[in-house]
Amino acid sequence: MSLYPSLEDMKVDKFMQAQSSFGARSSLPPALPETSDLNSTDVDNGLYPKLYPELSEFMGLNLSDDALCQNLSVVPSEVSSAQIAARPSAVNYMTAPITGSNIGIRRAEIKQGIREVILCKDAEGKIGLRLKSVDNGVFVQLVQANTPAALGGLRFGDQVLQINGENCAGWNTDKAHKALKNAAAERIVFIVRDRPFERTITMHKDSNGQVGFVFKKGKITFIVKDSSAARNGLLTEHHVCEVNGQNVIGLKDSQISDVLNSAGSVITITVMPSFIFEHMTKKMSSNIVKSLMDHAIPEV
Repeated sequence: MSLYPSLEDMKVDKFMQAQSSFGARSSLPPALPETSDLNSTDVDNGLYPKLYPELSEFMGLNLSDDALCQNLSVVPSEVSSAQIAARPSAVNYMTAPITGSNIGIRRAEIKQGIREVILCKDAEGKIGLRLKSVDNGVFVQLVQANTPAALGGLRFGDQVLQINGENCAGWNTDKAHKALKNAAAERIVFIVRDRPFERTITMHKDSNGQVGFVFKKGKITFIVKDSSAARNGLLTEHHVCEVNGQNVIGLKDSQISDVLNSAGSVITITVMPSFIFEHMTKKMSSNIVKSLMDHAIPEV
């Protein structure tokens, strides 16, 4: 008698195990047919099991069409074709407009980069520009209306980095004006940085047409609690330099109020800390500022 089963006995045992296994699994459904032979209707009718749960059954969520229509607001087709859709009233507390398409925002934009400005002198040999030395830098103190400087887009507070290739760092006011005087009339090249001491704040008017701040001689003295000015971070001890990009320096408070009132429901103001503003305008006559400063509305 052999101690180990023969090869024929091992084959018989394997066959018997396979038969018993098939009998135990006979209650299971047959394998799914090839994709080309599978009818989607048969799957929907339950003739074949589904490999994955439906999306509406995923994690117990109710994602049926009826539930989606009840819980999600659908924008009508005539509205969806427009550029801007009305927002629900639940988000009307937003502190500032989301869109950047407002014309006042574009006019008042302060770019962080450095730009080149090329000017030429007028018939009188002037460009309509006054410069001021602040902290070893040269800044635009006044831009006269209807002059090459105004047409070239220079603004109060711009920093002049170079004049005709010469770095202005460390120059005093007299040296800066002398460089302009000695420059050729046909071509003066400025390298300029946009108003580094200034920042812009966008606000919504309330139902009374107010944004919530009080100013005197252009200086912000009071912020109304819970107003748009307060929510958007406007600060006291700052001077209003521009309203929607329009320079208001030198104007009377009543004139600034008129500009604010006519500015529309969304206002972007450009402000500068008062101690810097007062340093930049020091020794400059208010009559000169009022009569010479460019107060035109900039083009976009």
